[in-house]
Amino acid sequence: QVQLVESGGGLVQTGGSLRLSCAAQGTIFRIVAMGWYRQALGNSERELVASVNAGGGINYADSVKGRFTISRDNAKNTVFLQMNSLKPEDTAVYVCNARAYSSYDVPFGDYWGHGTQVTVSS
Repeated sequence: QVQLVESGGGLVQTGGSLRLSCAAQGTIFRIVAMGWYRQALGNSERELVASVNAGGGINYADSVKGRFTISRDNAKNTVFLQMNSLKPEDTAVYVCNARAYSSYDVPFGDYWGHGTQVTVSS
């Protein structure tokens, strides 16, 4: 099984910065992609914030382009999300996701962290 350990959330003022990290641990054969989703209070759906795949391909939500940067340390199975110029509408629980194979002979699975709260005050 794959476990995701997140850190870095907190409270920040508008215009401030935070850096999230997520380390994949456990039985990992190969990671296909890692990324961050967020779910705001009262919203039933998670929104993709940013993701990076094994080949280095990166996707961002339009709402965070130019402000957030995702990066990955392949050797440590860790993904980072640098969030700058934060806005109140960025307030949400940020959840790490990894799409990974735990073994060579099983299909890949989607694994989720517990989430970390990011609150941006106006």
